[in-house]
Amino acid sequence: MKLHNRVNGEELKKRIQEDPTPRKTISFYTYANIDDPQSFRDQLFIRWDKIGVLGRVYVASEGINAQISVPEPQHDHFLESLNEVDFLRGIRLNYAVDDNGKSFFKLTIKVRDKIVADGLEVDIFKVAEPARYLNVNQFNELTENPDTILIDMRNHYESEVGHFKDAWCPDVDTFREQLPMVVDHLKDKKDQPIIMYCTGGIRCEKASAYLQYEGFQDVYHLEGGIIKYSRDAREKGLPNKFIGKNFVFDERLHERITDDVIASCHQCGEPFDDHINCKNKACNLLFIQCPTCAEKYEGCCSEACLEITRLPEEEQRELRKGKDNGVRIFSKGRFNLHEGSES
Repeated sequence: MKLHNRVNGEELKKRIQEDPTPRKTISFYTYANIDDPQSFRDQLFIRWDKIGVLGRVYVASEGINAQISVPEPQHDHFLESLNEVDFLRGIRLNYAVDDNGKSFFKLTIKVRDKIVADGLEVDIFKVAEPARYLNVNQFNELTENPDTILIDMRNHYESEVGHFKDAWCPDVDTFREQLPMVVDHLKDKKDQPIIMYCTGGIRCEKASAYLQYEGFQDVYHLEGGIIKYSRDAREKGLPNKFIGKNFVFDERLHERITDDVIASCHQCGEPFDDHINCKNKACNLLFIQCPTCAEKYEGCCSEACLEITRLPEEEQRELRKGKDNGVRIFSKGRFNLHEGSES
């Protein structure tokens, strides 16, 4: 019985790019007690693989976190698969704001210790509840209060290309380092209204519970995150306070929310907000590169990486042996590469 993808990634990508079947990009999460995450994972893979679902899914004893692409003709069958599971029945689904249907090319479902790596020793939901949700109307109203503190609970490379007006965007690489930073930074403001937001809401469930655990009295978080807020604001004709792009963790890399370009090329400093990965596979750095620099550096982040990509493929493979670039993918995004900064 097939429980994993066995087809070459490039071949899968080619198939989806050429497939005219319309697809919907959907994300959802829930914190729930899953007694046997591995068995749950396997059953989910069998069902979703059968109906052509693609995407990246994390399953843990604390719940599920999913970013997926569903063929439109199979959408009802996908909903049926959710309704078969008690804690997924009626779950809120976030449909992509700016979607070309080419967000994922294979189905990957992994069992993890947690669906959000928070670095907390305590199981926060055993000692605290998530803060109150805000819908688009409530969010817009409360952010008009000059005493309100609005916090972007995403990483620097996400907020760099788009964020809410007047939000504090901590300069961090990971969620686990952000939590203690936020608590320390706001330790003298525990009575002020605090709103937290993220891409789809999953990080703020934990973050808002953690702040309440630390004694903050007036905490809120945006229901469904940036994705739901932007869709609801558009559908209801309400002001959208988000500026720029919403960074997403799939092949699209972003959803365009407004036409504002608030970031700049990391190599020349010109206004630009498209992320790419360095063409040197041994580097794979995620960074912002304008078309002029893309031509000059041939899609690489530096002259050094450009020289490596010009080597024969066999020599490049030798240079990559034994190197793990996974943790470096997002590590330099906040630095100006054209100024020679290093991380």
